[in-house]
Amino acid sequence: MTHRICLIHAVQVAMAPIEASFKRLWPEAERMNLLEDRLAADRKPGELDADMYRRFDTLADYAISVGADGILYTCSAFGPAIESVQRRLPVPVFKPNEAMFTDALKRGRRIGLIATFLPSLQPMVDELREMAIKQNIDVSIATACADGAQQILQAGDAQRHHEMVAGQVKNLKDCDVILLAQFSMAGAREAVEAATTPPVLTSPDSAVEAIRAAVEAS
Repeated sequence: MTHRICLIHAVQVAMAPIEASFKRLWPEAERMNLLEDRLAADRKPGELDADMYRRFDTLADYAISVGADGILYTCSAFGPAIESVQRRLPVPVFKPNEAMFTDALKRGRRIGLIATFLPSLQPMVDELREMAIKQNIDVSIATACADGAQQILQAGDAQRHHEMVAGQVKNLKDCDVILLAQFSMAGAREAVEAATTPPVLTSPDSAVEAIRAAVEAS
């Protein structure tokens, strides 16, 4: 049986990494992509406003209307809006990093998190800490941001993007595991691994494995 998975993106550079993960880990899945490239630009600091929740609902409802069996958001700065969709819809809906966070909590208690989009950092820290609390796990979370790296990647300079991400390792001390926050950062994994000793996790692989398990079980 073929399953249709809707991938909802806020930036175009998130699309290639998740497509690569699907090709390796679940090539049979039928992927459809929705890109709403004003989401990141319209993301204001602090809590999401009602309009942002409405936009996430609209995207999800469209996915369901064309037969999606599962939805994966690849945008990291919108956790509460995605959680609202999760509560409302009958199909599996995944936030971009929840599967990676689950994997990370199995690997250690000192977690490093690198982002390239500053507004995504605090929501992800909150999400990871909430997940740890629910599992009665005491974690320490160190963060770093390669500010401007996402724009450099969007301009086509992947090597410079990877170097900037790897350069943030120096700000993460004594970590058991390091996480790359955005889907668009997956290509920097080798560069980060070369700059540090802890294991390095990326969102796309963990997300594909998690949504496949959920959709096939539903």
